[in-house]
Amino acid sequence: MASGHTATREQRTREVPVWDLPTRLFHWSLVVLVAVAVLSAKMDVLWVHMLAGQAILALVLFRLAWGVVGSQTARFADFVKGPRAVLAYLGRRRAGDAAAEGAALGHNPLGALMVVALLLALGSQAVSGLFTSDDVLVDGPLVPLASSAVVATLSTLHRLLSDGILILVGLHVLAVFAHLLVKKDNLIRPMLTGRKTVDTPVPAPRRASPALALAILAASAGLVAFVVRVAG
Repeated sequence: MASGHTATREQRTREVPVWDLPTRLFHWSLVVLVAVAVLSAKMDVLWVHMLAGQAILALVLFRLAWGVVGSQTARFADFVKGPRAVLAYLGRRRAGDAAAEGAALGHNPLGALMVVALLLALGSQAVSGLFTSDDVLVDGPLVPLASSAVVATLSTLHRLLSDGILILVGLHVLAVFAHLLVKKDNLIRPMLTGRKTVDTPVPAPRRASPALALAILAASAGLVAFVVRVAG
């Protein structure tokens, strides 16, 4: 009986595409750049820190645009839900509803909150960094365009957000490993391969063109470079 049940379950499970290549490249590029930004700041290699911050800003701008016109699972409309949906999801989880976790092909409602929080925090950190000054040697590229009061405020925000981002990243990593070790749900593999194993038949999500993603990334990087160059 047990072997028959296992065979039936294996027949039901299948792999489906979930994350497109632009979303996966964005994710891992952001991981590398955040690590570079943190390490370069701690080592006082501030020119690297500023370049990493500008690259992070370009990536965040890309992700915001890709969240509107990109592939289905990357779109905010697909995974960002209101408070009622988040509470309902948490209620189903507490009740032991195993289907609650697999209901969303992409981000679940709780994971969506982390995505939004990280994008807002990283975007705010990158923008504030453009206006940050240490009052000694290093000024952000947009410092000459702002008043001393604005520079002081954004410099303080930049320092405070650095700790907040590390907390958010830590919570994100803990959640990923909790899923892996407790729920036996590997969230890392789909972000590497783009495919996810599901128990119930689901249609493959709609994909946007990689050429569109490349155009958006080029426009985002160009915008950041233009603003920095004009200010300088």
